[in-house]
Amino acid sequence: MFTTRPEIAGTFGVVAGTHWLASQVGMAVLERGGNAFDAAAAAGFVLHVAEPHLNGPGGDAPIIVHDAKARTQHVICGQGVAPEAATIDAFNALDIDFIPATGLLPAVVPGAFDAWCLMLRNWGTWELPDILEYAIGYAANGVPVVPRISAAIENVRPLFEAEWLTSAAVFLPGGNVPAPGSLFARPALAETYARLSCEATGATREARIDTVRRAWYGGFVADAIDRFCRGHAVMDTTGRRHQGLLTAQDLATWSATVETPFAYGYHGHTVLKCGPWSQGPAFLQQLALLRSIDIGATDPVGADFVHTVVEAAKLAFADREAYYGDPDFVTVPMDALLSDAYTAERRKLIGAEASLALRPGGIPGHLAEVDHSAAERAHASHAGSGEPTVSRLGAVGGDTCHVDVIDRHGNMVSATPSGGWLQSSPVIPELGFCLGTRGQMFWLKPGLPNSLAPRKRPRTTLSPSFALREGKPWMAFGTPGGEQQDQWSLIMFLRMVHHRMNIQQAIDAPSFHSEHWPSSFWPRAARPGRLVIEGRYPDAVLQDLLARGHLAEKGEDWSEGRLSAARREGDLMLAGANPRGMQGYAVGR
Repeated sequence: MFTTRPEIAGTFGVVAGTHWLASQVGMAVLERGGNAFDAAAAAGFVLHVAEPHLNGPGGDAPIIVHDAKARTQHVICGQGVAPEAATIDAFNALDIDFIPATGLLPAVVPGAFDAWCLMLRNWGTWELPDILEYAIGYAANGVPVVPRISAAIENVRPLFEAEWLTSAAVFLPGGNVPAPGSLFARPALAETYARLSCEATGATREARIDTVRRAWYGGFVADAIDRFCRGHAVMDTTGRRHQGLLTAQDLATWSATVETPFAYGYHGHTVLKCGPWSQGPAFLQQLALLRSIDIGATDPVGADFVHTVVEAAKLAFADREAYYGDPDFVTVPMDALLSDAYTAERRKLIGAEASLALRPGGIPGHLAEVDHSAAERAHASHAGSGEPTVSRLGAVGGDTCHVDVIDRHGNMVSATPSGGWLQSSPVIPELGFCLGTRGQMFWLKPGLPNSLAPRKRPRTTLSPSFALREGKPWMAFGTPGGEQQDQWSLIMFLRMVHHRMNIQQAIDAPSFHSEHWPSSFWPRAARPGRLVIEGRYPDAVLQDLLARGHLAEKGEDWSEGRLSAARREGDLMLAGANPRGMQGYAVGR
């Protein structure tokens, strides 16, 4: 099978991710004696600079780690919480039905910085200033601009020039959109990271990292965020200007946490995901539904495979809508949702024809309420607000990054940083970055698992993946893509397990996604039955899917997925990365 690049192999270490600079920085850390956790942290901070349209320091970062020495896996929750002042009543008083996609109102506590620091503190070996050195260098001297950065800035240029002047000062240098291939620097961000490096004092490495964490969450960074949110009313997708709700106290009372992953066994593999504060368990529910279906007998690029996987996804994501939320606030019945008895009944709903219904399952003691008006919003938002309107208000989708690392000791990392992208909210001038907008994923209707509440985590789409094979650590993998993360990652995994594809083959093979259920992003629209397959699929596959009732269409030839992965096979380490977008890369030796 032809692939766009080889699945690389080595015995020393491998790094794969969504940008070549981050991958190479991770490899440089490994070459200098760092471990996988050092390498992933350095790569993560570089991604803030190299992919500002996809993530930033004000965003989020869920991470799954494998500690080779202890032979254990852990989730690091880098998903920040809603401000103390963020109540449903507060938004009702502002006459807001859906938390906006942009501006300061949807900002939650920035979680990415503490997640990277906590991983480095607990499992790394390097000092934090040495980790930050790479990001500081790129922020001070510039990164090569990829075409998608230029396109993202051009999309929101009217908003920046008319309303978000602090963002215009950073992302429109000299009043111009940075050209593809040019060098683009972020001096204020470089100064912020350099100042944080100077805060690293204390008797031990761990103590020095903790002082930097305090400088962020209880020091000058938190103070700057507080002043900006209180002192500026900014335009958002409501078409009005609002101040923020986030305060320094909100940052001071939060920190990243270490959790036990959720796990599910599937054909000799065990897949690990973040908890139901993310959409990650939907991957596990899809595995449960597919476990008794002979996926291996289907053509991995044929209509039977697409139909079966999509119908399973519809059921799993309907349950996501009905039951998932922050388990610190609500009881999420994951044991029941993954049970054999429940799954067997749900599997009966996978028929020969496409379902156009949103069908959550019933769990005794739980109300399975889902939003059936989402399709109407999809029609209204699509018809009523063309691209100029969307750009003017800033509702241009950001996306996500991903990085995977394996080191010579066997340590492994899968991380999916996102949020705080340049389209989300105005730049805070003295820090050089903007806040994230993950709060848009809350519902403002009381009584739902994912209803807004102070100090609560929004049910994020961010979803790193990790798999064991026969009980041994096997693969770290993931992708950007919002709702598509636990579709594209699953498709790759199934093709590797059942069709014996390697990483690069599974990434390069044509893929697909469904938009059947309500989106997690404003305006929370759904498109029941809509299925998009890559243009490389034969027309016969499209016609077959249409005949089954799918509202299927072809996208561009190379448009589905931004996957990367790294795996172990005996003494070998192997890795691959996505060619779509022409910036993902895997490196190693």
